[in-house]
Amino acid sequence: MIKLYENGVYLLNGTEIVEDNGSAQFPISKEEAAKNTMAYGILNAHNTSGNMENLQIKFDKLTSHDITFVGIIQTARASGLEKFPIPYVLTNCHNSLCAVGGTINEDDHMFGLTCAKKYGGVYVPPHQAVIHQFAREMLAGGGKMILGSDSHTRYGALGTMAMGEGGPELVKQLLNKTYDIKMPGVIGIYLDGEPMKGVGPQDVALAIIGATFKNGYVNNKVMEFVGPGVGKLSADFRIGIDVMTTETTCLSSIWKTDEKIKEFYDIHGRSGDYKELNPGACTYYDGMVYVNLSEIKPMIAMPFHPSNVYTIDEVNANLKDILHDVEQKALVSLDGAVDYSLQDKIRDGKFYVEQGIIAGCAGGGFENICAAADIIKGKNIGADAFTFSVYPASTPIYMELVKNGAIADLMEAGTIVKTAFCGPCFGAGDTPANNAFSIRHSTRNFPNREGSKLQSGQISSVALMDARSIAATAANKGFLTPATAMDVEYKGQKYHFDSSIYANRVFDSKGVADPSVEIQFGPNIKDWPAMSALPENLVLKVVSEIHDPVTTTDELIPSGETSSYRSNPLGLAEFALSRKDPAYVGRAKEVQAAQKAIEAGECPLEALEELKPVMAAIQKDYPEVGKGNVGVGSTIFAVKPGDGSAREQAASCQKVLGGWANIANEYATKRYRSNLINWGMLPFLTDADHEALPFKNGDYIFVPDVRKVVEEKQSVVKAYVVVGDELKEIELKLGEMTDAEREIILKGCLINYYRG
Repeated sequence: MIKLYENGVYLLNGTEIVEDNGSAQFPISKEEAAKNTMAYGILNAHNTSGNMENLQIKFDKLTSHDITFVGIIQTARASGLEKFPIPYVLTNCHNSLCAVGGTINEDDHMFGLTCAKKYGGVYVPPHQAVIHQFAREMLAGGGKMILGSDSHTRYGALGTMAMGEGGPELVKQLLNKTYDIKMPGVIGIYLDGEPMKGVGPQDVALAIIGATFKNGYVNNKVMEFVGPGVGKLSADFRIGIDVMTTETTCLSSIWKTDEKIKEFYDIHGRSGDYKELNPGACTYYDGMVYVNLSEIKPMIAMPFHPSNVYTIDEVNANLKDILHDVEQKALVSLDGAVDYSLQDKIRDGKFYVEQGIIAGCAGGGFENICAAADIIKGKNIGADAFTFSVYPASTPIYMELVKNGAIADLMEAGTIVKTAFCGPCFGAGDTPANNAFSIRHSTRNFPNREGSKLQSGQISSVALMDARSIAATAANKGFLTPATAMDVEYKGQKYHFDSSIYANRVFDSKGVADPSVEIQFGPNIKDWPAMSALPENLVLKVVSEIHDPVTTTDELIPSGETSSYRSNPLGLAEFALSRKDPAYVGRAKEVQAAQKAIEAGECPLEALEELKPVMAAIQKDYPEVGKGNVGVGSTIFAVKPGDGSAREQAASCQKVLGGWANIANEYATKRYRSNLINWGMLPFLTDADHEALPFKNGDYIFVPDVRKVVEEKQSVVKAYVVVGDELKEIELKLGEMTDAEREIILKGCLINYYRG
């Protein structure tokens, strides 16, 4: 079904794969052939450095949603923003429901609207479109690049190389700066064959994620989709696969384009934005994933990660064993915080689920919902616990589904059809009952992504599936069923895009700023607190120690209901690590008191009593360390932090609580590491096995001459764990950093960097 090549490969004429075993002869060198990827061509066209090894990218367009755009614009304003230099779209698809406990959503929306007017942007009102569907319909263009503050910013199927990054990277673009990165590797994704009836894009995506996530095969690389199988897929099908590439931890994606993609642009009234893209006649890839589409069956990603994949047939055939395996994995994901069992889902030898949802940028597409309607037409979901909800990804899609009768077929069967909203994907909509099991065509199934609260003893589960198999399960009244088991005639209805709803409701400045507009601030929209420059020497207290194989950004700062505090940095920070380590915030604040004392010209030893013996031990060997040359802060250890969302809050919440660093064995994604750096935090690495660390939670680590280390571009950092009255030397590393990144850390954060 899927094969990963061990070496680089040459792709000849777009169809022939030749593995680079050192013996084959080719008309051009490997180096020249690598320039024939579609990715290289697009990156080269957007690179301003003149050096393709060290890229400095300027994007064509930007996009953000209402969890992220307030913080981004506030940061940019504090850094000197006067006008959006390129098209910047502000969508309102995440916080569209009534807020509880934080910022009223409409306050953020009005902030966004007035900023779009003042700085010359585009404002998409709530419920009109989820961020990525609007981008597909109105922003994507062949050979273009788009940067978004959401991790699933992926429009590769439309010939657009798009990346999801933390807010500070968008700030750089708003200030006419660049996105700096080394030339990424490019991995070919060779599609062959044709999907069987009933198999959808989520099935293909989950199969690829399952094959590539754990081994890091495409980590921080560009996935380039080629091969004859591409032409067998509709535009919607390609889009559905493409959006899920984020879950492989790749950097971006790009696909070859053809008449079907041209038709997509034609339908949306943007024919001029189409561009034919193909790899060169002889193209070199750093690796290759061969995918036989014909062999892919309906898939399910069991809790609590998109890579935890099985075929639905496997699950149904081995129910007890697989459910037991998931329960065992849950012990790690949930830290034993709640009792967790799935065995009660077995009814008469079948797997019963309580909820089905098709939603968002992954599931809410036209073809997905049409197929679901075809499956459930004339049937019903029953009057038991099972519920079924569908969220079309945009109002134009919703309108067309109303016109062609699909909505009526869904509603007659008992389906609840809702508006464009990302809630089910990030934990702010359709929270299941305690111990309930939800199957979703959405992007993630991390713990709490469905809204459950471990700290309150409430937990439910999410599994990812394709819309077709979710509808088949709904038609079977909640018993897990692959779509391939249903005898269905798919109508294959044609899509007609009606742009009038956007013309009537979306504010588009056409790039014209109006400086006279006053920004509308709600009472809970707060500026970033002042942040200090990196001191000469640093004393760090370890305030959290996480040993999970991977730590998601949702565990670092929960999504869902906590996002109501999104525009209040200090308010949101109160929730940092609340589901993973509830004591973290208190510990971090205790340490921060010492730094606040330093900044106020007071003695930190009086603010934090336990610091006295620590400083005494340090001054035995470093007597010069003291007043005026030392900072105090907190750090956390995690094995592999940063998988998941691009939300910068995972880093900024630590920073506003006094965090100066993270220590990790590796960082799961480039975007999380970049977020740390942009908020002035040191992204330390340790080679020590996480089960035999030279430090533990509660220990103090002294980093002498840390400022000098950063200034002099040293990669190895000598540090000391304070043990009683002794210093025990340890080695930390900083990894590769650009000159700009080092300067940001020295200044204390991106805001300080731009303020000068």
